[in-house]
Amino acid sequence: MAKYELVVRPSVSKDTKDIPSSDLKKILLKMESLCDNPRPAGSVKLSGMEYYRIRYGAYRIVYEIEDNRLIVVVVKVGHRREVYR
Repeated sequence: MAKYELVVRPSVSKDTKDIPSSDLKKILLKMESLCDNPRPAGSVKLSGMEYYRIRYGAYRIVYEIEDNRLIVVVVKVGHRREVYR
């Protein structure tokens, strides 16, 4: 299986500002693991959108997969009560 390139939108750095550093490190590791497998166990395709999400505790990573270009684009990272707004 080919390795995907990880692209993070600039707005994600603003999203992660309020996340505690211990959680942020693990979230970044989860994001990096998307390069090897963009559809890991537990990933869910969001209805009505072309986005997927994975969970880490109370946080969600929302991302888009471009299979034809082998790119994973992280769109948003945030707490579960705020990430879908």
